Amino acid sequence: MGAFLFLFFFIVAITGLTLGWKKNSNGWILPATMKGSSTNLNTWKTTKELLSISDSVLINKVDKSLSTELDRIDIRKDKGIVKFLYIDNYWEIQLDGQSGAVLQISQRRSDFFEDIHDGSFLDRYFKTNGEPIKLIYTSIMGSSLFLFTVTGFWLWLGPKFIRNKKRN
Repeated sequence: MGAFLFLFFFIVAITGLTLGWKKNSNGWILPATMKGSSTNLNTWKTTKELLSISDSVLINKVDKSLSTELDRIDIRKDKGIVKFLYIDNYWEIQLDGQSGAVLQISQRRSDFFEDIHDGSFLDRYFKTNGEPIKLIYTSIMGSSLFLFTVTGFWLWLGPKFIRNKKRN
């Protein structure tokens, strides 16, 4: 079983290491969060206005062929910004909440690595509902890792236990 799962464990290990370093990658894995001009929500543009600006930036400054389908909106009141995270190619656009000015356009490689790490990229690729592939993949990988850890520990401890029993 270990030989069969070797490639999967290798992928999980590499992507896990990558995700562990995401905030220390100088913005290559996870884009740095910029700072806006105001943390006062009363002075901010509406989410609808900011979304319109973000969609326009994605189409006009990144690639006209990209979908404007959102993965999520991340509002950082304490930083004065709003992040618009798009499904298509993991693009992120950070806008100043007050002015709507573009603070950063970048790809979130961390989301890509996370999707590989947990198997959800296959659900994305096959357009499945409810992430069944991710659930099967994480169940197999988690159970296997648990089983290998327990049996590996026993293979290490068992001979010591048997030797001590023979001495007594």
